[in-house]
Amino acid sequence: MKSTPFRSTARLSTKVGCALAGSVLVLAMSASPALAVGEGPNYNGNETINTSILHTYDSMVSELKAQDAKQSALELEVIGQSVKGRDLYLAKYLSDPANPTILFLTQQHGNEQLTTEGALEVIKHLGTGRMKGVLENINILVLPMLNPDGAMGDVDFPLDDYLAAGDRHLTRYNANNVDINRDHVAKTQPEIQALHGSVLTKYDIDYMIDLHHQGTQSRIDGKLVSGSILYPTTPDVAPDVLEGSKRLGAIVYQNVDATGWGHLGKYVGGTANTIARNGIAAEYGISTLLFEMRGMSDHENAGAVLGQKSNGYLRQQTVLTLESTIRAVADGSIDTADISFWDTLSEQRSGPAEDE
Repeated sequence: MKSTPFRSTARLSTKVGCALAGSVLVLAMSASPALAVGEGPNYNGNETINTSILHTYDSMVSELKAQDAKQSALELEVIGQSVKGRDLYLAKYLSDPANPTILFLTQQHGNEQLTTEGALEVIKHLGTGRMKGVLENINILVLPMLNPDGAMGDVDFPLDDYLAAGDRHLTRYNANNVDINRDHVAKTQPEIQALHGSVLTKYDIDYMIDLHHQGTQSRIDGKLVSGSILYPTTPDVAPDVLEGSKRLGAIVYQNVDATGWGHLGKYVGGTANTIARNGIAAEYGISTLLFEMRGMSDHENAGAVLGQKSNGYLRQQTVLTLESTIRAVADGSIDTADISFWDTLSEQRSGPAEDE
């Protein structure tokens, strides 16, 4: 095991009987998302793709610092810098080394930002009565915007073909034109070096959800999906780690699919350890889950981008994913999550390749 300044020495298994154990967490929506699953709206040259409504890197940092000032349980850590020298922030809620720890990772790809928007909303909620008592039984790590240079379009290659209007373009790649979610073995890029050197080797993490966006046209059962999920598929993952990953996915599926507007498929992904969900599970023994939300914030391909009218439900899907898994890990109900749904979950089809 890792020798770290903060690592688990025991697991509190008695929390299974808590009131929320095995329950479905359904969050109230500010507006009805009844058409969210299948109606899009897709980008057809008419829908607005406006990046000015998204957090910039600077506004994200300001929000994190504002919440840090308000919340006694929250601590911010700079784990390293991007290619262009932007600080990479980790939001930490560390209650007890004996508690289980979950990591949420967003925006390895800079043009997949609605997961970051949802993560910031969850951080706000963690400082309110909405999550009262939960933080006592879990350690939470949130790493928003791992690729801030791509998120700001501050890169050393042209973005002339990107579709979004507004303050900036957002690109999949980091400033060096590298897909950092293919760098988890070689670890050549500073963003990935920071993640591995200052988070994965420092904290004793039990679970991780890697949040991404995919294209807009993937379907199961004849309906467009709101997203897709997948556990590690590398042959190098230990059986108990794989089972934990499937249980993590069960919590997400149980909660998102119960909304009536969420419609999840099984992601079709590769086995390479260069990808986070595979490499991190294999190297560190962390149970990992990939969640690919529908539609990106910017892209060269119109089939990968949704109009901004879809932003609300995708952001809320992220909030529901994070809050439901936080509660399930905290109350111990994740330990008994039913993974049998994986046997019948349909694989999505017809999605573009620019994902994971």
